[in-house]
Amino acid sequence: MPRTCLSVILAAGEGTRMKSSRAKVLHEVAGLPMVAHAVLAAKAAGTDAVALVTGRDAEAVEKAARAVAPQSTVHVQAERLGTAHAVLAARASIEPGFDDLLILFGDTPLVRSQTLEAARAVLAEGADICVVGFRTADPTGYGRLIEREGDVIAIREEKDASADEKKIGFCNAGIMAVRGETVLSLLDAVGNNNAKGEYYLTDIVAIARERGGVVKAIEAGAEEVLGVNNRVELAAVEAIWQDRKRREAMLAGATLIAPETVFFSFDTALGLDVVVEPNVVFGLGVVVADGVAIHAFSHLEGAKLARGTSVGPYARLRPGTDLGEGAKVGNFCETKNARIEAGAKVNHLSYIGDARIGSNTNVGAGTITCNYDGLNKWFTDIGANVFVGSDTALVAPVSVADGAFIGSGSVITEDVPADALAIARSRQVVKEGRAVEIRARTAAMKAQKSSKPA
Repeated sequence: MPRTCLSVILAAGEGTRMKSSRAKVLHEVAGLPMVAHAVLAAKAAGTDAVALVTGRDAEAVEKAARAVAPQSTVHVQAERLGTAHAVLAARASIEPGFDDLLILFGDTPLVRSQTLEAARAVLAEGADICVVGFRTADPTGYGRLIEREGDVIAIREEKDASADEKKIGFCNAGIMAVRGETVLSLLDAVGNNNAKGEYYLTDIVAIARERGGVVKAIEAGAEEVLGVNNRVELAAVEAIWQDRKRREAMLAGATLIAPETVFFSFDTALGLDVVVEPNVVFGLGVVVADGVAIHAFSHLEGAKLARGTSVGPYARLRPGTDLGEGAKVGNFCETKNARIEAGAKVNHLSYIGDARIGSNTNVGAGTITCNYDGLNKWFTDIGANVFVGSDTALVAPVSVADGAFIGSGSVITEDVPADALAIARSRQVVKEGRAVEIRARTAAMKAQKSSKPA
């Protein structure tokens, strides 16, 4: 029978070094708050329930966590009395009983679910506690994991470590898996007889050992357990996350011409044989099917791209954009809340918002849908096989039926029937020889200005 698991995510820190009006754990990595990254990792590791310990901006932190785990329980740590005290704030969620308890932090967004699974596996093999550690060439400031014959016998903080212990490069990452049946007893036994008068989670290692328990450690990569305390560290974590995602995308069948210049969101989904040129940014909510080409300097957000579509260069796809199979949105075009159906083309310098462009329709350069009247948004509906001439303004609400032809430079304010030609511009007037007169007149004006004293 599968082991049950509760994950307690500590997210109550003030985060003063972020110099921000928001709680630290609300700052985003790849468009997702850090606390939500931790929740997703816990869920992927087989967590049955999530208990969130909050402090500053409790409602906003709760909202961020519940966006990815709606059934999360929330517990406020009113006083900051140490990590063990923080875990005990979730007592009501711990008491029902779980086989495993995972303890992790809302400001370590790079932790992998595989690491959490490995820690749980150690409990399944009989350990009472599994501590996640990492190795670093410069362990200064970190608690050291003291091991003997494969067991962790203590976690020694830097200030309490001997000279030999300070040479140990195996450090405490803070993440733990604890056997559920003993965790409350261990936490309740933690005292605060220390310089800060706080209750330290690390003390449960010694307590468990004194009771004859088994404490093991597993090793995670140092980058994986990086915590974020300021914006410099936030940028470093973002860079690591992006490198991970780029590698995953390429190994999964996408071509990134210049990977280091492509930026993803946490939920970006790419199909097979997608080609992404340099300097492309994926905002939230982008789904790309097989065989799509995304050309350089394009920005996509909230968009769905069907098989074989082409975007850019220098295109901006805003939320609600839905490209049908083989559709094209070309250079310097912007779309928003627009369905562009199979084979349709919006090639150059156009804005298509709150609109449908039917299959195999061609939208000429400089065309815009005039969808906003200052208060309300209005819809433009263009049918299949329509030709829209360059520099056309479609004043919504308006519809153009299948097969219609719109003359270049038109301002379309009324519906156009199927297979009709619509021209809405002033008739051209030609006056022979008038250009000579105009040039003579303007030259005389210029000469008159030049003759005046300065």
